[in-house]
Amino acid sequence: MATDIKDTSHAVDAAAVMRLLPARPRLLALGEPTHGEDALLDLRNELFRQLVEQEGYRTIAIESDCMMGLVVDDYVTSGTGTLDEVMEQGISHGWGISAANRELVRWMRAYNVRADNDDRPTSERLRFAGFDGPLEITHAASPRQALTALHGHLSTRVDADLLPCTADTLDRLLGADDRWTDPAAMMDPSQSTGQSAEAGQLRLLADDLAALLDAQTPHLTTATSRDDRDRARLYGRTALGLLRYHYWMADTSPARMTRLVGLRDQMMAHNLLALAERGPALIHAHNGHLQRNKSTMRMGGMPLEWWSAGALVSAQLGEEYAFVATALGTIRHQGVDTPPPDTVEGLLYALPEDRCVIDAPRLAAALGDTRPAPRVSPWFGYSPLDPAHLADGDGIVFVKDVPRS
Repeated sequence: MATDIKDTSHAVDAAAVMRLLPARPRLLALGEPTHGEDALLDLRNELFRQLVEQEGYRTIAIESDCMMGLVVDDYVTSGTGTLDEVMEQGISHGWGISAANRELVRWMRAYNVRADNDDRPTSERLRFAGFDGPLEITHAASPRQALTALHGHLSTRVDADLLPCTADTLDRLLGADDRWTDPAAMMDPSQSTGQSAEAGQLRLLADDLAALLDAQTPHLTTATSRDDRDRARLYGRTALGLLRYHYWMADTSPARMTRLVGLRDQMMAHNLLALAERGPALIHAHNGHLQRNKSTMRMGGMPLEWWSAGALVSAQLGEEYAFVATALGTIRHQGVDTPPPDTVEGLLYALPEDRCVIDAPRLAAALGDTRPAPRVSPWFGYSPLDPAHLADGDGIVFVKDVPRS
């Protein structure tokens, strides 16, 4: 058995990952089983550099606020702002302080500037995107930024009579942003403004604005750049997604949290499908957002089950979506010690390499019908592999030991 597993293992590089796949995918998803570890992000950065240089990839998208990500994209494509400002304002979840994330953004900007100090041609530039919604586990953003940006885009490009409302009407209906962002609403639906009369009107207006954007496509195709059109579509998706999310935050049914986690991944999926039109792109997020099988978690003692962004995108793109999970042996500074030998991680830990790429379907076949026991993590922030779904991925990147960042 050990020999069979070793036969599925290769050194970690882009070429080894691509050999696992039938063709170059439009979206290559690299998952991680935990957040905040620079060793895993350094590995992501290294793979992205190789994909750029060897496979023609030009975009990386990470599990970060899609609206904030525009700040990073402006910096890497045209040098807008400073690196310090961009790391503070362009990456959500507190991950802008990561040294590995900073190095990724710095390298992308440096790549986009040629030796003569001119920016590379647009078609050759590296692009950055966040593909998460403007959401945190504790609250959701106000729809103001996305909704007013969409209205502003249309108001300067189409007949004013076609607009469903004025900017002042949007401002009045939105009210104070802290009505939308109150963290108490995550646990107490009565504190949410998402099912108020004003929120209902905003959902209708957002739908009308998005429909107007779609109806004006022939005109906007000639009057605006591809980037401007892509951003306007992002504004529309985000405004509608946030208003839908806030509506269900005010729900009192037993399905409330299941709907919310599902809506978040649906917003992610819509952003990924839009990126696929521009592809190819490397996608990086938690394994649970990128896997093809259903995602599960417990929140407040309640089991939740929903389709992840990866499952939704895979259903649309087929072989043009690829998923490589990351698994690991130890995170000793978080109390995650050597994996038991009867787990998948334990079997991989016995391999001699510190890092390797595993052919997941071949590994599943080598293990046969008798799958290893699921690993149990002593730390809530780390999610082990599910042995029952090994064959659902295209590959596994295994990192033996994760040092403290």
